Amino acid sequence: MKTRSLLYLSILLLVLAACSRPTETIRLPMGYIANVQFAPWYMAVERGYFAAEGMELAFDYSWETDGVRLVGAGELPFAIASGDQVIMARSQGIPVVTVASWWQRFPVAVVALEESGIRTPADLKGRRVGIPETFGASYIGWRALLSAAGLKETDASLEVIGYTQVASLMEGRVDAAVVYANNEPVQLTQSGYRVVLIPVADYAPLVSNGVITNEKMVRERPEEVRRFVRAFLRGLQDALNDPNAAFEVCRKYVEGLDQNEAVQRAVLEATLPYWHGEPPGWSDPAAWQATAQAMREAGLLSGPVDVEKAFTNEFLPQR
Repeated sequence: MKTRSLLYLSILLLVLAACSRPTETIRLPMGYIANVQFAPWYMAVERGYFAAEGMELAFDYSWETDGVRLVGAGELPFAIASGDQVIMARSQGIPVVTVASWWQRFPVAVVALEESGIRTPADLKGRRVGIPETFGASYIGWRALLSAAGLKETDASLEVIGYTQVASLMEGRVDAAVVYANNEPVQLTQSGYRVVLIPVADYAPLVSNGVITNEKMVRERPEEVRRFVRAFLRGLQDALNDPNAAFEVCRKYVEGLDQNEAVQRAVLEATLPYWHGEPPGWSDPAAWQATAQAMREAGLLSGPVDVEKAFTNEFLPQR
């Protein structure tokens, strides 16, 4: 009985401490427009997980590089950023750190219409391949895919086409395109096309999006980092457990969902497998090393990088 009373007292003290903690408003750079792919964040806010940690989020849908710069300078405590952006920033002396990996599987892929005859990376030899730009995650994924498949840069004709992959494939301007596996292929399928998908993750383990902070936060405010990560991971788990509820929550944040519901539901369903990880939020050291190597080979790094300092798993909940 005494043990139970002590347990109840401990819980009560924790609740009182949470209630007495002043709420901190945190501006969070998202790196993209409001989208169903941010469902874990919307779930975490709507279900009160950040509020329980004494935090209120203000979503900022600005460019990813802005978030990295602001966090690195200590002007903001957190942002969402891809692993390649973290590695590039650290090569420039910007002290950002990934404290929770959100996407456990790298989402970049090459897609082709079934009628093209393309089935494997080897089939890309001699073909026209469209890519949004020759930097960022799409380009890193493309270079890693070539390397893993034993292909040279000159084996395919790479054409910068911006974000017109769907139209370029439908109109036959390219034979294949570098895309996000959970986006453009879904649009093509919803439009009635049969596609072949070549995920980079099947050939090369690379890191993707995660929660970043800076070295000063890690050193001086570790409990705040821990609380932020904990709230996010609760939202992530809820989105994985109940995608229908996650989609409904997105209606409050994403404009035009009702008019484009079928496609957006399909995008969310296609995205879920990329978030699964054990444990949730875990950063794989081998994937970070592989990403840095791909970036070095592509000439994207301006200086040396100690990759082990680019991420940490110390703020994940103990299991």
